[in-house]
Amino acid sequence: SKALKMGDKNYSEPSLSTHTLEKVKKAKVTIETFYSNLLNQQIEREGRMQILEKSMQQEGLSVDQCEKKRVQHAQKETEFLRLKRTRLGLGDFEMLKVIGRGAFGEVRLVQKKDTGHIYAMKMLRKKDMMDKEQVAHVRAERDILVEAENPWVVKMFYSFQDTYNLYLIMEFLPGGDMMTLLIFNSKTDTLTEEQTQFYMAESVLAINSIHELGFIHRDIKPDNLLIDARGHVKLSDFGLCTGLKKAHSTDYYRDLTQAQPIDFTNPLNQPQFLATRPLNANDSRRKAETWKSKRRKLAYSTVGTPDYIAPEVFQQSGYNLSCDWWSLGVIMYESLIGYPPFCSESPQETYRKVMNWRNTLVFPDEVPISDIARNLILSLCTDPDKRLGFPEVESLKEHAFFKGVDWIHIRDRPAAITMAIKSLTDTSNFDEFPDADLKLDQIDENKDWVFINYTYKRFEGLTQR
Repeated sequence: SKALKMGDKNYSEPSLSTHTLEKVKKAKVTIETFYSNLLNQQIEREGRMQILEKSMQQEGLSVDQCEKKRVQHAQKETEFLRLKRTRLGLGDFEMLKVIGRGAFGEVRLVQKKDTGHIYAMKMLRKKDMMDKEQVAHVRAERDILVEAENPWVVKMFYSFQDTYNLYLIMEFLPGGDMMTLLIFNSKTDTLTEEQTQFYMAESVLAINSIHELGFIHRDIKPDNLLIDARGHVKLSDFGLCTGLKKAHSTDYYRDLTQAQPIDFTNPLNQPQFLATRPLNANDSRRKAETWKSKRRKLAYSTVGTPDYIAPEVFQQSGYNLSCDWWSLGVIMYESLIGYPPFCSESPQETYRKVMNWRNTLVFPDEVPISDIARNLILSLCTDPDKRLGFPEVESLKEHAFFKGVDWIHIRDRPAAITMAIKSLTDTSNFDEFPDADLKLDQIDENKDWVFINYTYKRFEGLTQR
């Protein structure tokens, strides 16, 4: 019989099952991602060479010195290429101690067996990621850690996966986090305004550094502001972070037949007034004590705490990067007052207070703070279109509370609180967790490909000795 052509009246497209379409798309994305990575690899290599040439020119090195450096660099590149082809796994690391535990996995202090280097290993269960629709968020977290080449974001050296888990190998910051600082390092339950200025200024620079990459954190809280050995701030935990790629959107993973390779690869170069209600000193002290006693449990629970989340994020009617500045305002309030403004007996009550912030954001009279500090808090915890820091961060940096801050050299200066770190593996600023075997639940192998291109190795991570 005569074959039907597309122009024929009775022609109809053959229907393919969703399963077949997903398999076709998987094959297409896998192949294209492979070649896309090869191209990016060459571009990155050329970029490293340009940086070397520029630094040698600035140093005014002799011809012989330049040639020696080029040879050393070429050797490093060869080593990087060789090590990039090796498959990293759990067996390459010695587990030392659990230093964090959350809804989807845990964080362990580990030592890389061949180099002896100490890292923090974040392990995330794939099955939980799929079941709780967290694939988009974990993709965004991995991508931001790859793209963020600045001192304000915790550095990731490797990422890899196995049948059960995703693994992020990051620098270990022995200073703990802002939550630890607020609960344990302060004899008065609060920080001074001078100390608060330092931590808020560094947090502004850290948050802005990811905004410049096109990411919104959405989960800024003291737990996610880590402290390094010198007492300076680094931003971490991008599990709720949202970015500009389709692969950072949860809806995207509900119809994977539309996936494109670019979704899985890294693009290169990419005064107010509020009424206050009087609280007596006992009320405030009791509130601070209650908050601190339950704060740890909230940090590690599957529910978490809504205390720091901007109201528009809860409404899901649209939000922008200014939601991160609201969160910073809440942290500043907690630093100076001793507890966050909306803390309550239950997450539901906290949520109600956040949504009714115009009436519930009040300052206790018995914990005095300056008018300038109060004004900054109210300039952050306000309507999104009135919030300082948006659309330009300069409006926030120019606030009177930050007078005298050296924004350019702040990280080179001594921190507001000095860290007493005893060794490379000092975990005294972390909670104690009982060791437990990892839960191993395998996911459907037909769905496992959504974690394609998760593996990563950082150049300086592989070449440092």
